[in-house]
Amino acid sequence: MDSQEARWKDFGALVVKLTRGEHLTRAEARECWRQICEEEQSDLQQGAFIAALKAKGETPEEVAGTFEALYEYDTVKVAVDTPEPLIDNCGTGADTLKTFNVSTGAAILAAACGLYVVRHAARAISSNSGSIDVVEALGINVEQAPNLPKQSIEKAGICAWNAFLPSVHPKTVARVLSQIRFGSAINLVGPLLNPTMPTYKVMGVPNREMIDIEIRTLREIGFKRAFVMHGLADDVPGKGMDEISTLGPTHVAELAEDGSISTRLLDPADFGIARARYEDIASTRDVHAGALTLLRVLTGDDRGARRDIVCMNAAPLLYVRGTASTLEEGFEMARAAIDDGRAIAKLRDWVTWQNVQPEDGMPRLDALLEQV
Repeated sequence: MDSQEARWKDFGALVVKLTRGEHLTRAEARECWRQICEEEQSDLQQGAFIAALKAKGETPEEVAGTFEALYEYDTVKVAVDTPEPLIDNCGTGADTLKTFNVSTGAAILAAACGLYVVRHAARAISSNSGSIDVVEALGINVEQAPNLPKQSIEKAGICAWNAFLPSVHPKTVARVLSQIRFGSAINLVGPLLNPTMPTYKVMGVPNREMIDIEIRTLREIGFKRAFVMHGLADDVPGKGMDEISTLGPTHVAELAEDGSISTRLLDPADFGIARARYEDIASTRDVHAGALTLLRVLTGDDRGARRDIVCMNAAPLLYVRGTASTLEEGFEMARAAIDDGRAIAKLRDWVTWQNVQPEDGMPRLDALLEQV
C-alpha cells in the first residue's frame, strides 16, 4: 500500500471514530489538522473530518490540538512594539441570537481607555454581518496584511486581522472559511489564531457547554488571564449570544493569573440597567446599516439598549487587563469614553493608521458620520 493510500485510510479511520462519538487525543487532532493544512487529504476527507468533529462536539484536548496545528502551520507570526500587553475580544460566532456588531464597539471603547486591542475576525459566515465587514464599512483597510494591522496596533492601539486573507492564514483557515457556511472547530480556535498573539483574552461562545472547553483551552495554551461568556435572553428562550447579555443572565468563566478558573452568573441589574428586548439589539443583514448603528453608539447619539450592551462588553476587557478593578467600574469607564469623545476619536485614529494613506478611509467614515 503506498504512503498516500495509507494516510487516507488512517485519516478515514479517525473520521469513523468521530462518527461513533469517540474522542480524539490532542495529538490525533493536531495531526489531522496538520494533514489538512498540508493538503495531504482530499477535499472530501477534509470536509468529512470537520463535519464529524462538529457533530460529535469538540473536547478541550481536541480544541487544543486544532489550535496547535493551525497556529504552527497556518498563521503568520508578527512581532509588534507596544508599551502594554495585548488583548483580544473576538468571539466564536455560530451563536443563535444575532446582534449588531457589539464586539467591535467594545474593542474601540477599550482602546479609547488605553488598552492595546488586537482583533482577529472574519467576514460573516454564520452571522448576518461579520466584524470585518463592519470595520471595512467604517473605512478601515482589511485587505492588506501584515503591514497595516501592525502599523495600526503600534500607532493607534487597535487593529483588525482579517482571517480570510491568505497573507494571514496562507493554507487552511482562509480556504476553509470561504467554503463552508456552518460553525466548526475553526470557529472555536479562530479567535485564538492572532498573528500578534495576545496574552489576555475576552471571548464569547455559542452555547453554555463551550464555556468550560474554551476557558480550559485558553489555560492550556498559555493565556495569562481570560474571560469567556455566553449570554441568554428572557424573551427568546432556548437561544443565546456570544456576548454579555442585556436580555437575561450571562454565564461566565474567568481564568486568573495563577491558573485557577472560577465561574459566575451576571445579570444586567449588576450594571444598574434594566433588561432589554432582543429587537432592541438585533442585527440586520445590511452592513451599511450595521455600521451606522455602531456609530450612533460611539458618538453618543444612541443612549439606549445598544449603548448599554456595548459598554457592558467593553467592561471585561478593562477588568481582565486590570485597568478596572471590577466589571461595574469598567462599565462606567466605557460610558465615560463615549461621553467625552474619546471613543469616536479612537475610531478616527484606527481609520487613519490602518490604511495606506489616512485619506484612503477617512472620507468613508466622514460620510457615515454625516448620516448619523
